[in-house]
Amino acid sequence: MASNNIRSTDLTNPSENPADKHPKPPFPSKPQDVPGTEAAMDPQADHGEKTYKGRNRLAGKSAVITGGDSGIGKAVAIAFAREGADVLISYLDDVEDRDAQDTINFIEDAGRKAVLVKGDISSESHCRKIIETAVASFGKIDILVNNAAYQMSRETLQDIPAWEWEKTFAVNIHSMFYLCKAAEPHMLPGSSIINTTSVNAYEPTPMLLPYAATKAAIQNFTANLSRILLENGKGIRVNAVAPGPIWTPLIPSTIPDHDRFGEDTPLERPGQPAEVAPAYVFLASDEASYISGATIPVTGGRITI
Repeated sequence: MASNNIRSTDLTNPSENPADKHPKPPFPSKPQDVPGTEAAMDPQADHGEKTYKGRNRLAGKSAVITGGDSGIGKAVAIAFAREGADVLISYLDDVEDRDAQDTINFIEDAGRKAVLVKGDISSESHCRKIIETAVASFGKIDILVNNAAYQMSRETLQDIPAWEWEKTFAVNIHSMFYLCKAAEPHMLPGSSIINTTSVNAYEPTPMLLPYAATKAAIQNFTANLSRILLENGKGIRVNAVAPGPIWTPLIPSTIPDHDRFGEDTPLERPGQPAEVAPAYVFLASDEASYISGATIPVTGGRITI
């Protein structure tokens, strides 16, 4: 019989326990105005600024990331750059200028080309501008990450105004269609589209009805577009990442009880953007060449089946 070489101390070392890797609630209650900023967050989010080490897995590639100024998009941009990719990030408006420039600095510090495009992705013409700018800057698009999202918390159905329902779908779903359609002609075989869905596609949060509905739609869009592009011989893989509760500026700006955010996961804490980014790197890399139409859950143990 093989001996068990695992030491008992290995099982109790906090540095090896994912539950203890990052801060746990309760957090200070510090509401922000939508869309929120990184500087006002308490505790500060971890985007892998000090810890992510690239392994040249995306060398020579170029990427477009929506919502790349903060949160998950920021962490993905940092990781992509350190893996060797040039990166264009899009973001919404002036209040996010500081966060966006911070992301650009990290991309350039990694020795990669960085491009900023500001504006509303619910506009098809703006989505076309993003893609045109990326092609003009990089000559091609190897990776498209549809990450930007809008959400608001509402207690009842009657509390949701029609404009908010329409805006949530315009930002979260319509933009994805616009960007994929504009980018496809500029993506060669071996390219990758990665969409950000959510644990809410599987286990919807009642206060996030419009948002959860869009995330379920993203799940279907991902699977369907994957088949379309592969069966049409395009050779473009389409996948998704389903984050659980992740600590980003969207949380203190849209969740009333964010001081307890993430404690309902088996890990009893929210995830950090740095913990989500490696899933995007994997799906964008050649290591995932046989993966399309799939979703990687990064949920802190919340179930997605």
